[in-house]
Amino acid sequence: MKQPFLDLNAQYKSLKNEIDQAILNTLNKSIFVGGEEVDMFEKEFSEYLGVKHCIAVNSGTDALILGIRALNLPLDSEIIVPANTFIATALGVSENGLKPVFCDIDENDNGINLDDLKRKITSRTRAIILVHLYGQPDKIDEVKKIIKKSKRDIYLIEDACQAHGADYKGKKVGNFGIFSTFSFYPGKNLGAYGDGGAIVTNNKKLADKYYLLRQYGSRRKYYHESFGVNSRLDSLQAAVLRAKLKHLNRWNEKRSELAQKYNSLFGSIPEIVTPQLFPERESVFHVYALRSKKRDALRSYLERMGVQTLIHYPLPLHLQKAYRWLGYRKGELPKLERIAKELISLPLYPEMKKSSIIRVSKGIQSFFKN
Repeated sequence: MKQPFLDLNAQYKSLKNEIDQAILNTLNKSIFVGGEEVDMFEKEFSEYLGVKHCIAVNSGTDALILGIRALNLPLDSEIIVPANTFIATALGVSENGLKPVFCDIDENDNGINLDDLKRKITSRTRAIILVHLYGQPDKIDEVKKIIKKSKRDIYLIEDACQAHGADYKGKKVGNFGIFSTFSFYPGKNLGAYGDGGAIVTNNKKLADKYYLLRQYGSRRKYYHESFGVNSRLDSLQAAVLRAKLKHLNRWNEKRSELAQKYNSLFGSIPEIVTPQLFPERESVFHVYALRSKKRDALRSYLERMGVQTLIHYPLPLHLQKAYRWLGYRKGELPKLERIAKELISLPLYPEMKKSSIIRVSKGIQSFFKN
């Protein structure tokens, strides 16, 4: 029996009536760009997070690009980015003509390395992007202390594209940066049926800029106050997201339950490192990533069993060809370069049964016994 990494059809079947009705209602209204569905989703998602403003856009990547653009940073600005993340985080910087400065990771939580962060801050540093990788909130307070101690005007930006509903000290991520971004790519904890994203902020002036930026710099059709782009969330996607949002907490709780089941079953295997749990940083386990020095052999073994796994991410950003112009070389971010060869992401989604978790775990246990 094959075990997929993710089963979106199982999720659709569990909500079929709600999803079908949401789509049918939108088709009957025949408003496909903007309109009530988008307005209501923005309101409901901002209320869910506890933030003042939510601006829906057409992808998490655009959320990062437009989010940074509205800050109007000088062209010699540097923005520090953890190198273990999807390339969209760095593209948000470079697509604005700014310089990403890549930072090593913390072995305990795969977040930003605080010692390396301190070393990377210069007079040109204008922002630090914290990525809540795999759904795990990063060390927000510690990074804020480093910013304060630097005595520089440095923005904190949250890339929460994998962390819908994750809690940091009792408050949902998305509340701690000058702005924060979310992706609604179909495989995310809150996923659309196509691309989608959002910028959230508690800053009204920034929110006003984002509303203009996403729609040609216009509040009223054919009248343009500033430059802008076309980056709008489709009404059909907003309708799907509204239907799904009601179930997000339940799905996140199920993800956490299954992740902890994995952890308990792997406790007796010294050759693997399981994700750590942090009492004041509640992960929503968008990804369940193990570490093993025998990663590639383990993947092959599981594949022969019919178990699909992924690697998040096989090549760190500072070694990507796209960023060769920055001049990074192998060995500059040693922790990440080592760990990137060990990470393996296992199947985990809310509809997955505990029996499937046990089956995958037994496969891993048998691999290390042989």
